[in-house]
Parts: sequence; C-alpha cells; structure tokens
Amino acid sequence: MDEPWRMKAARAAELALRTLDGPSTGGTLRVSSNIPPGRGFGSSTADVLAAIGAVYDAAGRIPDPKESAVLAVAAETASDALMYPDRAVLFAHRAGEVVADLGGALMPLAVLGFGTSQAGAGLATLELPPARYTVWEIEAFRPLLGMARRAIRTRDLDLLGRVATASARLNQRHLPVPGFEDLLGIGEAVGAAGLQVAHSGDVAGLVFDPCLPDLAVRTDDARKRLDALGVRETWYFTTGG
Repeated sequence: MDEPWRMKAARAAELALRTLDGPSTGGTLRVSSNIPPGRGFGSSTADVLAAIGAVYDAAGRIPDPKESAVLAVAAETASDALMYPDRAVLFAHRAGEVVADLGGALMPLAVLGFGTSQAGAGLATLELPPARYTVWEIEAFRPLLGMARRAIRTRDLDLLGRVATASARLNQRHLPVPGFEDLLGIGEAVGAAGLQVAHSGDVAGLVFDPCLPDLAVRTDDARKRLDALGVRETWYFTTGG
C-alpha cells in the first residue's frame, strides 16, 4: 500500500485496533478498489471505511456511523459522509460530525456524470488547501441548507437541482470548473434539474428526473453537447430511492 491514498486505509486500520483495545492476533489488510483517486468520488473515504469495517468485523463487532466518522477523519483529515449511506446529511468533513440531518434519504435521481479535467487527470486532493469562505458565502449557504432540507422532505427534485447549481456556483471561486457557464447552458438546453460539482475533485454531473419519458433522448443530447466542448468522459447512474 505505497500509494498515499492507500496509506490512509492502513492508518484507519491502526486507529480502529486501538479503539477496540482488545487482544490482537494480527492480520493482513489488502485494499482493492476500482474507484479512481483524485476525482471527487470519495475513493479514500471508501478505502478508510472498508478498512475500519474489516478490523471491526475481525473482532466480531460492527462500528456505528459516529465511530466510523471519528476514525475516518483521524485517518484522512477530511472525510466524506459515506458512513451515512441512507441519510442525506450536512457533514463537517474535518470534524467527523453531522451538522444537520436533512430529513431522509435522497429521492431517486438520474445523473449524467462527466470529468472536467483534461484527459481525466483528476486533482491532487491531498494538496488542496481548505476552502476559505467569505462571510457573504457563509450567509449564502444558510438559505441553501433550508432549501435542501425542504427538497429532501418534499421529494422536490427540481428544488434540489437548484440547490446543487447554486452550490456549484459558490464553489467556482475555490475550485473553478473550466467552461462552467457552457456547462450550465447545456443543462438548460437538455432540461436538467441542475448541475452538481465535486468540491474536492474534478467530476461534475447533470441531474435529471429518472421518471422523464424522454430521459434517454435528453442524456444522449447532453453527451453530444459535452463532446462538442471536448468533454468525452461520461457515465450514467441512478441513486436514491
């Protein structure tokens, strides 16, 4: 595990062993993943949580999400909220704490994801400095949080899409996406609910209602428009439910 992101998993395993504070019979941790690093997919958090889960499983225990969150942050400094797979939460990624539960799981979504870096190079996420938000930006997040909570509670996909787009706009000062306005234009042209971007990676996605009868036509049109911008790395997935 000589890659930097794999070393986080080794650190997580060590911390989990200390937390269990029981007899250790030894073992070997092997990490295998098909999630590319440096893109915003949460690859390092996936490795870390898998390592924590493996150690607890070997001890005959199951970590609760709070335990996993504390260990994950200790292992990798900043963590995604993957330990809460069935809840939409506002997560303090450097404290390992849930700031707000948004009231349930995500509604079903269809997403046409794509890379925004040249040739899928990704970003050196370990080297990214923490975002320093202005007072205005912090205040702008407050109504967005309320809108997100309402969108989750009422299953309003269009409102959630607007929140995602607004958040993406705020992120432009900190981790700008090339051709952002063009991407917004594509979203409007194909009738996407919104545009979401990774805040610590190079991936983005157009969010759609999975129940649209012409969804395949819209996503195909979006791929063609992205290709015209030079964006050829795309993938389609659904989530929520």
